[in-house]
This record gives sequence, structure tokens and C-alpha cells, in this order.
Amino acid sequence: MTVTLGIDLGGTKVQVVALTNRRVVGESRHPTPQSDAKAVIDEMIAAAREAAGSADVRAIGVGTPGSITPDGHVSKAANVPGFIHDVPLGPSLSQAFGGVPVAVDNDVRAASMGEFHRGAGRPYRDLLGVFVGTGVGGGLILDGKLRRGRGSAGEIGHTVVKDGGRECTCGRRGCLEAYAGRLSIERAAKRKQSDGAKTVLFEIMERKGRDRVTSSVIADALDKGDDLTHSLIDQAVEALGIALGNAQNTLDMEAIIVGGGLGDRLGQPFVRRVADAMQPRLRVPEHAPVVLPTQLGDLSGAVGAAVIAGG
Repeated sequence: MTVTLGIDLGGTKVQVVALTNRRVVGESRHPTPQSDAKAVIDEMIAAAREAAGSADVRAIGVGTPGSITPDGHVSKAANVPGFIHDVPLGPSLSQAFGGVPVAVDNDVRAASMGEFHRGAGRPYRDLLGVFVGTGVGGGLILDGKLRRGRGSAGEIGHTVVKDGGRECTCGRRGCLEAYAGRLSIERAAKRKQSDGAKTVLFEIMERKGRDRVTSSVIADALDKGDDLTHSLIDQAVEALGIALGNAQNTLDMEAIIVGGGLGDRLGQPFVRRVADAMQPRLRVPEHAPVVLPTQLGDLSGAVGAAVIAGG
């Protein structure tokens, strides 16, 4: 059997699928090492081999945060250890698998392609994929084609929703990601706690044995009625409503798909709240887009990466 591998690289996990005849025939999920780029690449290789099993690998697709060159080098990925400076990700993976072709693209563009071709986006020609995870990213499909622009099309996470607001990981202030990204939510919770606010968020994190406030930690804190967590998620929903309303007013899309680690974990109720927050911002509310959760869930990025590689 011959497979195409799709790898979704995130700040907390490496998700891999093996596809043949448009079917997932193997998958694996490993934690992202928090040390350096070599450790991350080694973990990606191990996860890819696990997903492929005994099958022959014909091609590999990778969805990754950061700035990507045509030859598969990655940099400026603030949420992946060691990926701030140039990392030869594509060449390293190709060499590890005997020289097979490797296609490297933005992680959220890959996830949007996964949903467009194999998931919730299949009925639509114009859509925006918004993935709320460690950060917030977007992928734009217009007239059935992925829009890359000059490399940063769809980057809704760095649209400004509050001028002079919270500092973002990109160094600017007031970005959507500074309010809705999981890492920014964690940082804001720590600041509030140090100022005296009460929260069970970090107790849950420790009890789960996590060194980060993951999406499941946030979900558990919400279930326990933690006021601070509810307040921070309220702010995330409001920021998403502003950003998506502006995007819809500009692009007049048929659908918006909301996913990512946090979006998938909080599910349909969260997606419905985001849609409700967007509605008052629409210039033509009677032509509101359909706002949907992902259909592929955690596999959106990996399946989309395999699609980009020809799987």
C-alpha cells in the first residue's frame, strides 16, 4: 500500500494522518517537544513513521505556523520551540523519508483546505476557516480556490479588534489573537490572578499534569463555573464577533468554519455564541454566512496537509 502523509504541527501537538484513496488509513498524535527545533523535527518523523506503518510513503504535506519559503523552510513560528529562526523543515522530512516530495504550507490554510475538500466546507465555494488554538489563524477559500495572496492572506488572528489593547505574540497590540488565542488567555489569567483574582484554572492544569492551560483545562474551568475563565471566554467571543463581522463585510462569504483546539473543544455552543456576536456587526445581516463547527475536528489540519500534497 502507498500512502500520502499529512502532518499538522502545532504548539502542543503533532498530528499525522496517512491517506490512500481519500481515506484515512493510519494516524498518530505526539506532544510537541518544548526544547528546540531538532527535537520537534525528530518527533514529527517518529509520528509520521507511526502513522505510515509498513506502507510506502509517496508524498508528505505539512501544515505549520510561521513564515514559509517555497523550498519548505520555516521561520517566525513563535508558538513552536526553535522555529523563530530559519528551520529547513521540508528538506529534513524529505531526507528522512528517502527523498519523497514534501509540500509545506501554513497550518491554518491546510486545515481550511481539509474542511473545504473533505469536511464541513464541501457545499460552499467561498468560505473562511478560523482556527482558535494556541493562536488564531485563518484560511480563505474564494471561488473554490485557496487564496494565499503574497503569503499572509487569511491571517485574521492579527486583525486589530481593540486599538492599543492587549499585547499580542506578534508584538503589536489589540490583535484578535491577543484575546482569543489560548496562549493569550493563559497569560491574561496569570496577570489577573497575580492582581488578586480567584480562579481554579491553574489548579485544574496541575491536577491534569499539564504545563500549559490547554483547551481541555479551559473547558473544565468553564464547567466548574470559574468566573475569571468565563470572563476571558466572553472577551474572546466578542473579539471573534468583531473580526468575523469585518471579514464578512469585506468578502461576503457563504460560510465561516470555526475550529482549532479551543474551537473544537468548546464545540457548537461556542460557535453559536461567535455567530451571535458577529451578527450585529454585519452590514447586510440578511445575508449572514453560515457559521459552522469543523467536521474533521482535530484531523482538519493533517487531512488538509495531505490534500495539499496530492492525497
